[in-house]
Amino acid sequence: MPNIRSSTDLRNCYNEISTFCHESREPVFITKNGQGDLAVMSIETYETLNGKLELYRLLDEGMADVKADRTQPLADAMREVRQEMADGRI
Repeated sequence: MPNIRSSTDLRNCYNEISTFCHESREPVFITKNGQGDLAVMSIETYETLNGKLELYRLLDEGMADVKADRTQPLADAMREVRQEMADGRI
């Protein structure tokens, strides 16, 4: 169940909301004049969410490559990765 608080609560109960976000790893939804306005979350939760979004973007890119037949054998791909590592490019 989402945690919904008012903008007044954010101002008056910041430490409580911050503690909740860090301990639960869940966002708090802030309302302004009874309407949804913000989502507040810990930096850790934000970074995790961003990491997942980046992973999904890369997976989608990979699936598009597979559908467009832009693939190569695993041995060839691993050889390229090893070479890039040896050259210091990754």
